[in-house]
Amino acid sequence: MHQSPPIAAIRRIAHLDMDAFYASVELLRYPDLRGLPVVIGGSRRRQGPGEGAPAEHARLRDYVGRGVVTTATYAAREFGVHSAMGLMNAARLCPQAVLLPVDFDEYRRYSRLFKAVIAQMAPLVEDRGVDEVYIDFGAAEGGRALGGRALALRIQAAIHERTGLTCSIGVAPNKLLAKMASEFHKPNGVSIVYESDLAEQIWPLPCRRIHGIGPRMSARLEQLGIRNIGELARRERGWLVQQFGRSHGGWMYEAAWGLDERPVVQESEPVSMSRETTFERDLHAVRDRAQLRALFTALCEHLAGDLQRHGYVGKTIGVKLRYDNFQRATRDQTIDGYTNDAALIRRTAGLCLKRAPLERRLRLLGVKVTGLVRSDSVALAAAQPAAPAELSLF
Repeated sequence: MHQSPPIAAIRRIAHLDMDAFYASVELLRYPDLRGLPVVIGGSRRRQGPGEGAPAEHARLRDYVGRGVVTTATYAAREFGVHSAMGLMNAARLCPQAVLLPVDFDEYRRYSRLFKAVIAQMAPLVEDRGVDEVYIDFGAAEGGRALGGRALALRIQAAIHERTGLTCSIGVAPNKLLAKMASEFHKPNGVSIVYESDLAEQIWPLPCRRIHGIGPRMSARLEQLGIRNIGELARRERGWLVQQFGRSHGGWMYEAAWGLDERPVVQESEPVSMSRETTFERDLHAVRDRAQLRALFTALCEHLAGDLQRHGYVGKTIGVKLRYDNFQRATRDQTIDGYTNDAALIRRTAGLCLKRAPLERRLRLLGVKVTGLVRSDSVALAAAQPAAPAELSLF
């Protein structure tokens, strides 16, 4: 007979997620597109500020290239269009959709605006990216009223008044449940989960709704006869550990029972930084060597610039490859000491490439530095010249 583990001491944690953020920002710019299927993706916007809207919006059916969907309006999502889908595939599902290029500068500006609104109403906020945050409602005035609903509604109204954008908020005893709850009533919804709601609101959901269980793991769970979170919770911890390992199996058991002790952290240090690019056409390591060499060097230089600008160094350097058959490969190497030097990153990443299969054409190339620490806290590795041509595949 199972005994349910006690849910952690009562807390009220909110997860706030902006609704179709990039697309919603674009609809502020082009209000005539409201209610229409709109897809954001492809190359960066080229027109300068103040130049106004184009005479006629591009249509997805006319797109040719290798770009991917960054996001889409809810009207486009009804046709099956979703983030990270190839634009050519999206065009087959919804050819009539308007296609707009990304404008990251504008998205970051609105991100700063909505987070400034939250900061005025809650003292403890954890930034989780351009369009989402965790908020400790227990540390905010009135944050426990109606289980957090009162404050959530005030935050929603303040953000809409300041930016014209909507958001969805889930409030629960912890981050895990709050993130799930923020998806319950999108867009512009507020969802409240109490300790007693686990069986009714959480257990009927598919396992993939737990943040950290992806499509592959969800498929494996279904093969084992586990179709929803409740069925996962009914499995013994020891059985899950046997199937998925001590760390992951134990985590899955606790997640199914709604257990999550992670605090809301106001400032978190990044563990890695990366740069990558998807090519307009597949490139071959030998026949397109000159082009790949230039792109690879540029990625390393941009990544080094990111590290230097933010004041970080790292000691593990790696590469990421995606081939024309969409298979992926990664290779990494740890150096002595820490670095943010472009030449040393380029040399080490080049050595990683020597260990990666390069027979197939490449669709994507990326460079990553992990194990980050503040640059003023450690001794730096000695910079080295870029690898000679005979040592580098690119």
